[in-house]
Amino acid sequence: MYRVLIVEDEPAIAETMKKQIECWGNEAACVTDFQNVVAKFASYDPHLVLMDIMLPFYNGYHWCTEIRKISDVPVIFVSSASDNMNIVMAMNMGGDDFITKPFDLTVLTAKINALLRRTYDMGSRISVLEHNGAVLNLGDATVTYQGNKTELTKNDFLILKTLMENKGKTVSRDTLMTKLWQMDCYVEENTLTVNVTRLRKKLEQAGLKDFIKTKVGAGYIIE
Repeated sequence: MYRVLIVEDEPAIAETMKKQIECWGNEAACVTDFQNVVAKFASYDPHLVLMDIMLPFYNGYHWCTEIRKISDVPVIFVSSASDNMNIVMAMNMGGDDFITKPFDLTVLTAKINALLRRTYDMGSRISVLEHNGAVLNLGDATVTYQGNKTELTKNDFLILKTLMENKGKTVSRDTLMTKLWQMDCYVEENTLTVNVTRLRKKLEQAGLKDFIKTKVGAGYIIE
């Protein structure tokens, strides 16, 4: 079962696409907050995106570019603006296909299924974790915030991944030390503090101040 994210501001069209996708045994979700499309993308973690061009606040080209900063998930543009310039622009902005409105539901389904087949029968997909605008790419160990990408070391990545997977919960120091050094019994406890401090500095430089909080005597948390 695949997940499809629908970025379409006409509720009737969005619901029609959603029902058609679900009829074929897949899942679908519609974006309703058009100022925070990337946050919805990260939390839903879709296998494919259907993207309108004319949207409130920012157009579909903008959101496709933002998604491309953190993921290679396939994007199909769906728009009535189907002149050659818009089709070329859609492809140049990272789109994988273009469907013209009004569309036939069987054509929409065929294009979705073909792109899903080509993408996921030939390789694995890249997942992301998101919290308060920070997007952790599990494929290339980078964190992106407000369009700026920061590379992480192996330990940076493991700490941040563990905390983001448990956001809202305190993760003990012992848990983090086990994640980082596994069976090595000779690692000093202060080594974890050094690693967390280094990660915090890196996050602050990216604009994420106080992203990781200390729970004295308990561990660390992303609230």
